[in-house]
Amino acid sequence: MAIILDGNKIATEIKNEVAAQVKSLATAGIRPGLAAVLAGNDPASEIYVRNKVRACEQLGIYSEKLTLPASVTTQEMLDLVNTLNQRDDVDGILVQLPLPPQVDSKRVLLAVSPEKDVDGFHPVNVGYLSTQRPGLNPCTPAGVIEILKRSGIEIAGRDAVVLGRSDIVGKPVAMMLINDNATVMVCHSRTIDLAAHTRTADILVAAIGKPAMVTPDMVKRGATVIDVGINRVTDKKKVSEYFGDDPKRHDEFSRKGSTLVGDVHPEVSEVAGAITPVPGGVGPLTIAMLMSNTVKAARMRRGIATQ
Repeated sequence: MAIILDGNKIATEIKNEVAAQVKSLATAGIRPGLAAVLAGNDPASEIYVRNKVRACEQLGIYSEKLTLPASVTTQEMLDLVNTLNQRDDVDGILVQLPLPPQVDSKRVLLAVSPEKDVDGFHPVNVGYLSTQRPGLNPCTPAGVIEILKRSGIEIAGRDAVVLGRSDIVGKPVAMMLINDNATVMVCHSRTIDLAAHTRTADILVAAIGKPAMVTPDMVKRGATVIDVGINRVTDKKKVSEYFGDDPKRHDEFSRKGSTLVGDVHPEVSEVAGAITPVPGGVGPLTIAMLMSNTVKAARMRRGIATQ
């Protein structure tokens, strides 16, 4: 059976380090600040923002939630972002997606100052990542790398396969693996004979958004499998298909009417050498790295060396 890579434990380690940095900056009269912009009434977005604000409070980071109506225009969003760009007490700007359909999301994200782009989505930060210059990296991919490094899993010289080519996860995690000297292949929905490629991977990162798509026959024995997917299962038959007779999963389904599965079938744990669970794997690292990026932005903006 695979070693389970505990994302909650690693996220706690990172948050403790961030809290120590916040205390250190406080001695110089600096308090990192994060502004979260939320538009409309998307319940999932509200939960995500609430969790991010709570994490800020726990670590001593100043946080501000700015909620705009569902009727907001692109120009109103741009005006708000511009105001936040100019505020010295705001080091990081987080625009929670999705935005209402009438808003040009790309224009809004592009308007965020690169030095305050704690999501790491701005083309300037993407360019810094690809050319190995100091910048703000996307949170989920950065979390993937932290899991590997803090779990003592060698990256340099290893064959890595990334499933998924999104701008948010697939592409940046591939670039980070390359920067750490892995040999990287990116696969996607148009890849021919996907399993032939995934079976070569010492490190397999699944971020393709399809529940339990990666099955044991697609994984090299002893490989490290990082499951970025979070898929909600609402069909009882699928719960049995994915989790067999696991009483915890069936109990959760009975109570909530759903349970979560990643992009990797749970049976892969019988083949892999190490694997991240869903939930409790990559997910907790996303908020931890957002907190880390906020402090990093505060330091970089003031010319203080980053750690």
